[in-house]
Amino acid sequence: MDTRYTLEKRRALITGGGSGIGLAIATEMAQAGAQVVICGRRREPLEQAVSTIGGGATYFVQDLTELKQLPDFAARIEQECGPIDILVNNAGVNMKRSILDTSDDQFSDILRTDLNAVFSLTREVARHMVQRKNGTILMILSMASLFGIPQVSAYTAAKSALAGLVRELATELSPHGITVNGIAPGWFDTAMSRNAFADDPKRLEKVLSRTPAGRLGRTEEVAYASVFLSSDAARFITGAILPVDGGASIGF
Repeated sequence: MDTRYTLEKRRALITGGGSGIGLAIATEMAQAGAQVVICGRRREPLEQAVSTIGGGATYFVQDLTELKQLPDFAARIEQECGPIDILVNNAGVNMKRSILDTSDDQFSDILRTDLNAVFSLTREVARHMVQRKNGTILMILSMASLFGIPQVSAYTAAKSALAGLVRELATELSPHGITVNGIAPGWFDTAMSRNAFADDPKRLEKVLSRTPAGRLGRTEEVAYASVFLSSDAARFITGAILPVDGGASIGF
């Protein structure tokens, strides 16, 4: 394989790597040669995930909303595992609810996980990357950061803010040899989406009607993009947001 497309001798931290898209990214990065570290709130799914990922993958149990713990968390990974070369900010939560039924506390809770925690962890990991003059940061966004989707106001606010953060951080960190990019997945076949669509079949019908590819995505299709953007082949790509959506963002 062309070494420009491999992740050999690199260490990747994937948040929310125990299931869904995060697990797919972790698995594909491990197959591309990276040493993979995943984190999440619950030990059991993480243990199961590392056995699936293979390749010496390891995990840390960490609630990323505990913002004051994140400096020590980033330092601990660097000390116990080695330098973090790739950070994939994948962990997030969603809440489907009308704005009229969304309380201030509920709105803040979503932002604390999907925005504040991402900012805080990225800052701490970037401290080490800046010292080494090298690194890759990926933000996993959403179609909600590109166009309006009803009943997900808090999630939309968080993901839209992350899209702006991709551009700001690319401007600030790229002079230090760090690329910052976003991936905006469309609708994918995951356990979470299957549960959501089971309660709202008309939503699934609408999703498929505006997706030119005519199907839900497979989680590995986001993973392929993440490996490319983390490889040497993408060293001159920064500040970009790549839709991986079967054309949903441009579908009529």
